[in-house]
Amino acid sequence: MRIISGQYKARRITAPKKLPVRPTTDMAKESLFNILNNHFYFDQISVLDLFSGTGNISYEFASRGTQDITAVDAHYGCIKFINETAESFEMDIATIKSDVFKFLEKSQQKHDVIFADPPYEFPTEEFAKIPQLIFKNDLLETDGLLIVEHSKHTDLSHLEHYSHSKSYGGNMFSFFSVATQSETD
Repeated sequence: MRIISGQYKARRITAPKKLPVRPTTDMAKESLFNILNNHFYFDQISVLDLFSGTGNISYEFASRGTQDITAVDAHYGCIKFINETAESFEMDIATIKSDVFKFLEKSQQKHDVIFADPPYEFPTEEFAKIPQLIFKNDLLETDGLLIVEHSKHTDLSHLEHYSHSKSYGGNMFSFFSVATQSETD
């Protein structure tokens, strides 16, 4: 994987093969950040990276100037890799080793962007828990976005706060926002 843009543009990052991860493809990541670039000033936002795996998304935000980044993953090896990589690049990424659902139950901090990349084999009910917990616990800023990455075989369009999806090969990003729900009330 590589960093697409920003201070560390074109830097390659190689994760250990033993990590249980499926990093977002460079093509899908580049397309996602082109969308986000039209919505946010990266140096002024708070980002929560759930199921962060290798930290691929966190590094991209940090490279573009985001200072407030929290990466959450349950796997010790993933958290260790993110910490080591962030330190080598001098990126300020806070890591939390936790089950994502337990973290979301207890968290009280709001974020402008919440990115979740759970295992593609999750049943739809598990995917649905992510926006449910985030909106129930009011973790997204009013103008913020929740982005859930999933396979094209998973449909999240029926969930509350769903806005739209974008497809890139086998990858899909479903977008959720606070405004989406209030527009339908």
